[in-house]
Amino acid sequence: VWGCMLTPTMQEFYTSDAGLMLPDISIVIPLYNEAPNLAELYREFTEILGEAGRSYEIIFVDDGSTDETFRILTDLHAKDARVRVIRFRRNFGQTAAFMAGFANARGELVVTSDGDLQNDPRDIPAMIEKLESGCDIVCGWRRDRKDPWLTRRAPSMIANWLISTTTGVRLHDYGCSLKVFRSDVIKSLRLYGEMHRFIPAIASDQGVRISELVVNHRRRRFGVSNYGLSRTVRVMFDLVT
Repeated sequence: VWGCMLTPTMQEFYTSDAGLMLPDISIVIPLYNEAPNLAELYREFTEILGEAGRSYEIIFVDDGSTDETFRILTDLHAKDARVRVIRFRRNFGQTAAFMAGFANARGELVVTSDGDLQNDPRDIPAMIEKLESGCDIVCGWRRDRKDPWLTRRAPSMIANWLISTTTGVRLHDYGCSLKVFRSDVIKSLRLYGEMHRFIPAIASDQGVRISELVVNHRRRRFGVSNYGLSRTVRVMFDLVT
C-alpha cells in the first residue's frame, strides 16, 4: 500500500474541529496494539505540552490494532477535543500512519513520536526551541538506547551508517521517531514502504536545515515491540529505492 494514497476505504477519522482555533503544535503518534501504554502516554504528553504553554493537538493513528487501543482512543477523544483519532481498517505500517497524521495535522510545527513510552515527551520543548532558533527539522538521537543489542541496536547502527553514507545526510539515529518538523516541510513529502525514517535525507533536497539533539530513551514498560529484524531488510530495499 502506498502511504501517500490513503482513501476513505482505508481509514476512519474521529475529530471535533468545530470552534477550535488552529493549534501551534501537532503531535502525530502511530499506534499498533499499544492499549496498556495509552493512559500514561496521554497523561505525559498533555502534562508536558500544558506546561509549555503552547496550543496543541494530539493525532493518534490506530494502525489496525486488534486489542483495546481504539476503544481507549475513543474515550480520550470524548473527554478531550484536542485528541484526534485516525483509524486504519487494517495494519498498513508506520509510514502510512505517519502520512495520514501529516495530512491531517493543523499545527505550524509537527512532532512525531512512538506510542510505546520509550520516547520521552519531556525532550519536546528543547527540540522545539532548537528548531525555532533556525532549523527546519530537529531529529532525536537516542545516544543511550535501551533496546536489545543484537536484534535492535546493532542493525540500527548498520542502517544509520549506510543511510548516512548513501545519502550524504549524516545523522546518528535515523530510526528515532521523536522528531520536530516545520509543517510546510513535512506536508510536501510523499512516502511509502518504510521511508518515514528517511525523511531528513529526502527533505534535504529542499535545502532544509537539519539538526540533532540527544534525547532520553526509556525501556519498554508494557507489551512487546512490533518490529524486528525483518523490518531491517525492508529498510534496505527502501534505501536502494
